[in-house]
Amino acid sequence: MHDTKDRTDIRNYTGRNRNRFAEVEHAENAGAALKRIITYFSHEKLLVLGMLAVVVFGTVCGIAAPSLQSQIIDMIAGSREGRIGATIILMLAVYLLYSGSQLLQGLCSANLSQRIVKKMREELFGKIIDLPVKYLDTHSHGDVMSRMTNDVENISTTVSQSLASLFSGVLMIVGTMAIMLWYCWQLALLSFTTVILTLLATKILSVKVRKFSRKRQALLGQLNGTVEEMVSGYRTVVAYNHQDITIDEFCRTSDSLTSAGIRTDIFSGIMGPIMNCIGNIGFVIIAAFGGYFSAHGLISVGVISAFIVYAKQFSRPINEIAQIYGQMQTAIAGAERVFAVLDEANEDKTGEPLASGDAAVSFSNVTFSYVPCCPVIKNFTLDVPSGRKVALVGATGSGKTTIVNLLMRFYDIDGGAIKIDRQNIQNVSRDSLRHNVAIVLQDTVLFSGTVRENLKYGNENATDQQLERAVEMSRCSDMLRMLPQGYDTVLTGSGDNISQGQRQLIAIARAFIADPKILILDEATSNVDTRTEKAIQDAMQLVMQDRTSIIIAHRLSTIRDADLIVVMDNGEIVESGNHEELLSKKGKYYELYMTQYAGFAT
Repeated sequence: MHDTKDRTDIRNYTGRNRNRFAEVEHAENAGAALKRIITYFSHEKLLVLGMLAVVVFGTVCGIAAPSLQSQIIDMIAGSREGRIGATIILMLAVYLLYSGSQLLQGLCSANLSQRIVKKMREELFGKIIDLPVKYLDTHSHGDVMSRMTNDVENISTTVSQSLASLFSGVLMIVGTMAIMLWYCWQLALLSFTTVILTLLATKILSVKVRKFSRKRQALLGQLNGTVEEMVSGYRTVVAYNHQDITIDEFCRTSDSLTSAGIRTDIFSGIMGPIMNCIGNIGFVIIAAFGGYFSAHGLISVGVISAFIVYAKQFSRPINEIAQIYGQMQTAIAGAERVFAVLDEANEDKTGEPLASGDAAVSFSNVTFSYVPCCPVIKNFTLDVPSGRKVALVGATGSGKTTIVNLLMRFYDIDGGAIKIDRQNIQNVSRDSLRHNVAIVLQDTVLFSGTVRENLKYGNENATDQQLERAVEMSRCSDMLRMLPQGYDTVLTGSGDNISQGQRQLIAIARAFIADPKILILDEATSNVDTRTEKAIQDAMQLVMQDRTSIIIAHRLSTIRDADLIVVMDNGEIVESGNHEELLSKKGKYYELYMTQYAGFAT
């Protein structure tokens, strides 16, 4: 019975441990991260205690079964008296209980891991929602997503697969060692020598495998990057006839990856045979010295049989714990990254509500810098009367979008003051401020869902009549009629199933539905054709009536009728006036205008 199981374990050893020596991540402060992880277990005390009870019970059954086998063999050999049939039934019952405990242990571990990860994932998502815009602007979006997915999943896998195995492995080692010493301490000590060989082989092979595994991961990332660049930039590759060069680059990286992969798999693959060899050496030691001790009456034949099983039970948890240790280190490192996000300060939502009244906006000597000592906005002073339309123009990097970021309090100013109807927005809660301001960005953002749901993002309480009015004013009606299900058309992949211009029309309609006091348009018509742009401009004239509007535009044709045009350069206002006044000055605005419409070189 045991020989068959052992041979199966030996055959599967290599497969289970192929990634055993993969690069292990280490936390900077593993102790603090581990203590914090334990706090999540404190909310599931009953489940943890239940799982520990099952582990202890299963370990006791696993240790008791070989002892019963030893007694049966001695009864058959005649060196021990007892009821063979009853003992066989008892041994069978113990093995069934052991198998049942393993199943229950897996169920408890899976339940525990999902509960803990659910709580951690909810906390992390809630934190990301409340983070300041500055954090997401200064951190890789891929890194933030990796913490939500990969790091949390590593924790889940460790809790579900490794935690119970760690407890049972430690108990199995201690229990097996104790009973082996109790049966025959001389044979036990001889059997333990194979552990030294196991640890030595593990240490030598781990150095080799980690070296080539690290190289393989780096080359795999490089190969994926090459494929991604080729797919995303395929038109450019073909247009410049770079197919052969791209293929050569891919093949060179692929050859290096293949070489590193072969070496990694070779050193990983020989681990199984080496462990099998060491195990067989242990069996030879037990057979030879066990036979000698049996001949001299120190032990019985049944004890030799039990020792063979115990030797396997003793060495297997040691190898598993070595593997689990690496998984736990990676999980703790991942948890540390998750906790780093959870420890970030939330966006400050405190403050007074924005008073109802006029929506005059004033900037007074505003200064701001994303990086200390590198000012982006310098002594910016501007008054936007309530209900008027002001346009900000200037070269790329002149600070136009930054002004919008400061007005929305995505960032806080370094100096000066921004006021709405003489109320300093630094004292206004961000929620109240943004409830009264709607913005249409150049980079249109839609969410997976129906067109109706995306429109109601601006005002979740909007009626069908309000939706229809906003759609009509933003010239979306014809576009919606062309969609398969109209308002109920599902936008997939953030709107990838419609054109960029259609996405921008929906974003403009969404801003109209919000019915804000202040409307901000950041290149809102940059992705629509000239005819649609003219229609939208006519519609915006109606929408912007009695509403303060700030428009950022590169197409100067879109802001010719603005009440005030402000020309920015290097974070400062260099000119201001209406279209005709600025043209007559023949300054910066004149240069921009003539560059666009007279074909002057830039």
